[in-house]
Amino acid sequence: MPASQALARFRVIDLTQVRAGPTAARQLADWGADVIQVQMPEHMRGDDTLGGQEGSDYQYTHRNKRSITLNLKEPGGIEILKRLVKTADVLLENFRPDVKHRLGIDYEALSKINPRLVYASISGFGQTGPMRAQPAYDIIVQALTGLMSITGDPAGPPTLVGESIGDLTAGLFGSWAILAALYQRERTGAGCRIDLAMFDALLSLMPIATTRYLATGKVPERVGNRHALSAPFGAFRTGDGHVVVAVLNAKLFEQFANVIARPELVADPRFATDSMRVAHEHVLREAFEAWSTGRSTDEVVATLSASGVPAARIMHVGEAVDSEHAKARELFRTSRWNGHELRLPEQPVRFSTQGRGRAVAPPRLDEHGAAVRAWIGETRET
Repeated sequence: MPASQALARFRVIDLTQVRAGPTAARQLADWGADVIQVQMPEHMRGDDTLGGQEGSDYQYTHRNKRSITLNLKEPGGIEILKRLVKTADVLLENFRPDVKHRLGIDYEALSKINPRLVYASISGFGQTGPMRAQPAYDIIVQALTGLMSITGDPAGPPTLVGESIGDLTAGLFGSWAILAALYQRERTGAGCRIDLAMFDALLSLMPIATTRYLATGKVPERVGNRHALSAPFGAFRTGDGHVVVAVLNAKLFEQFANVIARPELVADPRFATDSMRVAHEHVLREAFEAWSTGRSTDEVVATLSASGVPAARIMHVGEAVDSEHAKARELFRTSRWNGHELRLPEQPVRFSTQGRGRAVAPPRLDEHGAAVRAWIGETRET
């Protein structure tokens, strides 16, 4: 099946750096959009992508894009950018609010050049509010949203989630927001400004914690590998490792009790409801581990699963990537870069009518500069 060209008629200018904005642009590029990555000349730029331009992280984040270098600190570079804007459908940026106004590339200025432009600002804290000018990295947003405060062992320190979840969340929200804006433009003929903050996006992905606080006034705390609202739920010891179990309702609790040969637990008033089971989680843990530690992880998983109780062993990342299921789902694709083969994540979404995106290697700096300048009748390099 040919690679997706669902967004092939859209041209996107990507002015973003690091991860959140580039992730949003890469999503669009994977589905066929013509994404032009505008970068500073080599002697003026840094690179916050892990491993630099030769790393696999860069290959994944910037694949399927084209590159042009423009010195946006010079009037000539700004002029070329504005001429590109006339041909574009979307512009993504993550400048501080004062920087884009000083450069004259804010939404108000560029929408006069192209009223149909969808202008997406993806920043740490948004374009309004007391923190709007503060820079943000993923760890900063994880800290300020409270995500770290509810992650980790209750006896230990607040813990960072093991992936750049704040950046990636903003990137995903950004890509679908741009698509929604383009769909709206089909009806109205007018572009719009998108204001997306990493802080806002990540906090919106914490509905269990935030709604509990709003409903009760109680601040959620770390519960480690347990669930705040259900038990038994979490990681438990086996004879040769650990297993995770998820018992989320009365029916599953009855099945669980029968599997571990403790049917009397079902009639015990201490375990009559979810909240009561949580309050007496330590008793259920002792009962389960008295059964599970005499068996291997594989046996525990197989026995629980056969009875309908959700359970799984805890795999490391390599096991997940190399699993038969990941292979069957074709979740990783082999690409070539500088004569080397790299396995990189594939688009997870499948459509019956098209392939799952493209796998063109990321561009070298200014690789497409001459071609892009030719579109607008420009021969200067700046």
